[in-house]
Amino acid sequence: MGQEKFVAMMPYISADLIAMIVNKQGLPEEEAIKKLYRSRLYASLENEETKVWQYSTQMLYSLLEQEEENGEIRFPDV
Repeated sequence: MGQEKFVAMMPYISADLIAMIVNKQGLPEEEAIKKLYRSRLYASLENEETKVWQYSTQMLYSLLEQEEENGEIRFPDV
């Protein structure tokens, strides 16, 4: 994917994931945003080369939960 398309998609991916954090964890939106942006998952998501952006919102949320539970992220093979 070109860098322009990737940059254009990131707000949508982030918004969907933030909405899921709000819904599943009952956090205010501001807290959900902070949680996502401070995560190692988001650092990987920002890097187009990792291809993490290709995962579904549910998969991204599962990876975020995994990071919160044990401090690690094990990315599945795509």
